[in-house]
Amino acid sequence: MQAFLVALQFLTCIPVRMPGPPRPEAVSASLVHYPAVGLVLGLILGAAAWTMPDLPPLLRAALLLAAWVPLTGAMHLDGLADSADAWVGGHGDPGRTLDIMKDPRAGPAGVTAVVLVLMVKLAALAALPGPDLPRALVLATVLGRTAVAVLFLTTRCVRDAGLGAALARHLPRRAVRLAAAVVVFAVLALGGAAGAGALAAAAAVLLLLRRAMQRRLGGTTGDTAGALVELTETAILVTLAVTAAVPA
Repeated sequence: MQAFLVALQFLTCIPVRMPGPPRPEAVSASLVHYPAVGLVLGLILGAAAWTMPDLPPLLRAALLLAAWVPLTGAMHLDGLADSADAWVGGHGDPGRTLDIMKDPRAGPAGVTAVVLVLMVKLAALAALPGPDLPRALVLATVLGRTAVAVLFLTTRCVRDAGLGAALARHLPRRAVRLAAAVVVFAVLALGGAAGAGALAAAAAVLLLLRRAMQRRLGGTTGDTAGALVELTETAILVTLAVTAAVPA
């Protein structure tokens, strides 16, 4: 139970009370519950979408995004900004890339990346038919966080300290594999064609970003994991929007 509360506290702004500081093992075990926290987020946002069936699509999309960002504390957007600044400013050097990621200030590349991702998310949410929005939101939030669990399962953390290192230190590998397998099975069994498309988009983003991380850094960090969440969610929303727009 503590591991789930750690995941909920870390990934959302939902108030969580714990009797004391979490054990290191619970911090690592929280990765097992990332998909469940994604489901909580998706259900909250899906319920919000369900209450706005008659609003103009663009206004509905803007309100959903305005709820989505503070619900997650903009944490993954921060990782995206830091990663973009580091990738551009690092000029291919791993050490310089990691040093830039530590800088809390956002540079032009980071700001541009955040604006572009939010703009594309907004457009995709506006393009999706109203009845499809709850399912799309659940798929995006669940698979985005499942991708992080798989990333840490398959990729070493290159830092010895920080959130990424804390997650990787006592990783329950078998439990993470089982959680990811359950998500894949549920998405394919319950999501239909939309689920298969979302899963393909998530897998493609994970493979491409993991390859870039391995080439530049030799592994992952907490910031690059945050970037993975944002880009996975965006790819899934765009995939579902494009699919919905194509005549059957």
